[in-house]
Amino acid sequence: MMEEKTLYTLLVYSENIAGILNQITAVFTRRQVNIESLNVSASSIPGLHKYTITAWSDEDQIVKITKQIEKKIDVVKAMYYTDDELFIRETGLYKLATDKVLENPEISRTIRKQEATITEVNPTYVIVMKNGMTEDIMNLFHALNAFDCVLQYTRSGRIAVTRSKTEEVSKFLDEREGQR
Repeated sequence: MMEEKTLYTLLVYSENIAGILNQITAVFTRRQVNIESLNVSASSIPGLHKYTITAWSDEDQIVKITKQIEKKIDVVKAMYYTDDELFIRETGLYKLATDKVLENPEISRTIRKQEATITEVNPTYVIVMKNGMTEDIMNLFHALNAFDCVLQYTRSGRIAVTRSKTEEVSKFLDEREGQR
């Protein structure tokens, strides 16, 4: 029986070395697992970058991927999580046709009802921003798209922090420092 796929989020910490992103994504490619979203930024730990990667997989496969990533020389730590173990957010940007927004008040009501923010208005377009879970971002897109007013749409990669008090990698670094 084939195990059901789950959306996993990997948090990978590494030094900021050229080529490390390619090494990390190659692990997914070799295992034929598609990356759903990818976000890279500086972490709260000086000198370390944080990669937030989401992929649909079964647990056996994601364990193997995480271990392979962790073997990379410039990777400090890699961990995988399910959604209930993380605080997650994404951002969606929607560029809407100003004339359609002005002629249909239901569009503005939909934006307010979905707790999105209008960030810019000009004669050509209206920019709307929504922060939240993937489903929330997509729901607003579908609602606005039904009004045939969407000119452009994009969604950020996932950003995530663990629900624990400290970064897991901090414990790992503290333990590693204590062994020296």
